[in-house]
Amino acid sequence: MSIDDKNYPSKKDSFIDEIKQIINVGRQNAYTAVNTAMISTYWNIGRRIVEEEQHGKERAEYGKELIKMLAIELTHEYGNGFSERYLRTFRQFYLVIPNYEIWKSRFPNLLWTHIYKSLRVGDENLYKATAFHYEQEE
Repeated sequence: MSIDDKNYPSKKDSFIDEIKQIINVGRQNAYTAVNTAMISTYWNIGRRIVEEEQHGKERAEYGKELIKMLAIELTHEYGNGFSERYLRTFRQFYLVIPNYEIWKSRFPNLLWTHIYKSLRVGDENLYKATAFHYEQEE
């Protein structure tokens, strides 16, 4: 290769760049799919916790024990992502956004990390945004 050839991309460089782009797009698609699956899973866990709590006789006490028991079992089976703290956050996620279809259509690009942080600090903007979108649906 001469010095002049270094200033112009070769067919080989173009080919490699195209392969890199394919890999980057595939990785981004996988990341998006995993994030979507996580959000759906966590919302559904929250939904089931709330439904189960509502069948309990003494709701407040039953809810504490339910989450504690569930956290022990799930942490043993799946690891730290299912502690009492996380389960309470999943429950809160469902209570703030009880209609998952509206969530998917209105907030499709939010990552679980953003949702989690917003729920943990009681982010009023998240609550206001969801309330606004629910009002638009009615």
